[in-house]
Amino acid sequence: MHAITVDDLGSVPPAATRTAPKIPTAVVANIAQAAPPPAAAGAPGQNWLRLRLWMRKVIREMAPVLLGILLLVGFWHLATLKGSSLPGPLKTWEAAEKLFADPFYRNGPNDQGIGWNVLSSLKRVAVGFGIAALVGIPAGFMIGRFKFLAGMLNPLISLLRPVSPLAWLPIGLLVFHKADPAATWTIFICSIWPMILNTAQGVQRIPQDYLNVARVLNLSEWKVFTKILFPAVLPYMLTGIRLSIGTAWLVIVAAEMLTGGVGIGFWVWDEWNNLKVEHIIIAIFVIGIVGLLLEQALILIARRFTHDNA
Repeated sequence: MHAITVDDLGSVPPAATRTAPKIPTAVVANIAQAAPPPAAAGAPGQNWLRLRLWMRKVIREMAPVLLGILLLVGFWHLATLKGSSLPGPLKTWEAAEKLFADPFYRNGPNDQGIGWNVLSSLKRVAVGFGIAALVGIPAGFMIGRFKFLAGMLNPLISLLRPVSPLAWLPIGLLVFHKADPAATWTIFICSIWPMILNTAQGVQRIPQDYLNVARVLNLSEWKVFTKILFPAVLPYMLTGIRLSIGTAWLVIVAAEMLTGGVGIGFWVWDEWNNLKVEHIIIAIFVIGIVGLLLEQALILIARRFTHDNA
């Protein structure tokens, strides 16, 4: 056996200077052709995949909604087959096409399109609801913050809250002597309670340790409100606002039926006097859609502010 000498080791090139074995060019070309090309951003295949996933998600979410609507229309159609005085879906749809062809016409103070009536009702709701928010939310903070006020006002709230909102309408007519402010008063008195109760509950659920720390740091009442109370109570407050707007829109229709004038409630009653039952059904759907939109808008606002607050 031949022994390895220093001369033999010296003839071996260092690792850094060794050259890797050369791969034939044909092999490299075959590997390059077999490898899949890199997916470019916005490639048609990826866009089509995203579109399919989005469509599948929309169908999965919308299928129950559409099925529920079809079920309602089906029962409605079956209920009107045997000569019922209730108009069927087709007749109501034809009336809706004529009605919404010009929803903002005006032929006098008591002859206006359904669009003006909805806007008039929304205006009353906005005024009454806005005043209720200005009064109810600060009152909720004070009731939740101070036990003395809570003990003084909670019995009054428990006494007045179960009263039907329409029972307050004659009081409004007696005080204001006009139908429009009386309806606004009714909206105010029925929508203030959820805001007071939910806001007060949110304040009362704040951990006492937070307030103890504020007392130790000698924070002013304004800083306690802005730094501790308001961020923690915001979700409860928005829940009260959402419940209040639903109640306000529910009550305004009944209040306008009794007070008259311009509004979706008065329009429904006027169409009943004209024996246009299909218009009443259309108004029911309009009232429901507007109420749903108001509630969903407030839900989106609540989610956004709650997320930002978190």
